Amino acid sequence: MNNTMEYKGYIGSVEFSETDQILFGKVQGIRSLISYEGTTVSELIEDFRGAVDDYLALCAAEGTAPEKAYKGSFNVRFKDPDLHRRAAVYAYNHSVSLNSVVEESVAEYLVSRQS
Repeated sequence: MNNTMEYKGYIGSVEFSETDQILFGKVQGIRSLISYEGTTVSELIEDFRGAVDDYLALCAAEGTAPEKAYKGSFNVRFKDPDLHRRAAVYAYNHSVSLNSVVEESVAEYLVSRQS
């Protein structure tokens, strides 16, 4: 089951409120709040696409660049300081950046988890 959808490079979440009997979500990976809802899957998809289109139109009207989702930069926090240290030492000993170690590790993790 997939709880996301994509349109024009933006990823939207899909959630359900049993109390309100609606599907809803928001665009992920950007600071701007872009939300949408629907009572059916078709309505949800239509409202998601409309919300993205409205956001892009607003940015164009204001002359501002729309935020790009998942620009390739994020902060990593290790719960285990020793894991952080071991990764940094590995990177240093192999003449690569810690960023490269993390990026390669995430890529390998995702490959191993794909179904």
